[in-house]
Amino acid sequence: MISCIRRAKTKLLIAFLFSLATTFGLSTPGAAQGGVGLKPEDPAIVSAGEALYKNNCVVCHSVGDDVVVGPGLKGINERRAQPWLISWIKNSQALIQSGDKDAVAVYNQFNKQAMPSFAFSDEEVVSILTYIKSAESVAAETAGPASGAETAPGQNVGTDAVGAVGGYLDIVLVVLIVVLIVLVVTLLLITSLLKNYLNKNKQLDEYDAEVVNQRFDFSKVYKSKAVRTLVVLIFVVVLLDLGLNKVMGIGIQEGYAPKQPIAFSHKLHAGEHQIDCNYCHTTVYKGKSASIPSANICMNCHSQIKAESPEIQKIYKAIERNKPIEWVRIHNLPDLAYFNHAQHTQVAGVECQTCHGPIQEMEVVYQYSPLTMGWCIDCHRETPLNTEGNAYYDNLVKLHEQSSKGAFTVASNGGTECSKCHY
Repeated sequence: MISCIRRAKTKLLIAFLFSLATTFGLSTPGAAQGGVGLKPEDPAIVSAGEALYKNNCVVCHSVGDDVVVGPGLKGINERRAQPWLISWIKNSQALIQSGDKDAVAVYNQFNKQAMPSFAFSDEEVVSILTYIKSAESVAAETAGPASGAETAPGQNVGTDAVGAVGGYLDIVLVVLIVVLIVLVVTLLLITSLLKNYLNKNKQLDEYDAEVVNQRFDFSKVYKSKAVRTLVVLIFVVVLLDLGLNKVMGIGIQEGYAPKQPIAFSHKLHAGEHQIDCNYCHTTVYKGKSASIPSANICMNCHSQIKAESPEIQKIYKAIERNKPIEWVRIHNLPDLAYFNHAQHTQVAGVECQTCHGPIQEMEVVYQYSPLTMGWCIDCHRETPLNTEGNAYYDNLVKLHEQSSKGAFTVASNGGTECSKCHY
């Protein structure tokens, strides 16, 4: 059943590839009649269309002018009449067989690759077109004033700020050390100059001359018990600090970026092509863990796209041998900790970048967050719960407001109890 659904998604992508390829200049007479009667201001239609688009169309198309696999969708509602788009997407072969000259032209332009029929309703197709129209309006508004100071999606502002402060402290320490060295050298030079001046003056009595010309005995310094004790203490403290850091770092793989069997780029797929995470990791919103994509998901696109690439050929070999691709796991919690992915993504609405960092910018994926118990608890203490419209929380919120002035966080709902994650 799952494979059938995935094949249906693949067919939808090819359908859009054919239907929207017409934006390259193939227009129908009906398009000149204007309009498709879309209502981008309807949030329900836009939301439904966005979900369909991101789960099915974004693999091959952008909502702008950029060509991904198929053409960009900007202006598709003006270039094509809505009835033609609906007919083409739902059953392109029927439209071709009817002799529609534009349908035949698109079919020939894309090497006569047959596009199967789809079970989308007219309303679903219209919702996708409405979302595209809405995205064009948003892009036009955003393109106005420059917003260079805005934070990119998924950017970890807090971590960057802490890192910046740490960098400034390092600079201050280095400057202080340099100043100290300069002061010591300056004092030594002044002492040497004064000593030479007094010796040349030759007006010193015997006692003063002995004081000025006495030599410092360094052997007395390292033979001193106090100095030896101080050196041993410093050595022990340094060893303890290094050892403690090593012990505390056991199991923490922040920055871990193993080499994968296939060079897969999240920057290309999730960033440039804007493929939704849910398309490949199918259980990200409904499972205890986000699933590893199977080879057939890759082949939804790569049966037609870059099929001759050496990296894609590795997928073909895995399918021929009937063996899964042995991806190297990056994010891995200890067995003693319980974590439910769907509870965070679906229920809490946590964005992928919150834990995984700017995944859409990673050529090679690495572990962005420490994933330690303290890191999780801090998140539970600081993250407020969205209790609006949920009667389950009404009494809990009232009790919380009576005893505390702070926000009703995950911790307020028992999110820091040991049994929540360890049982």
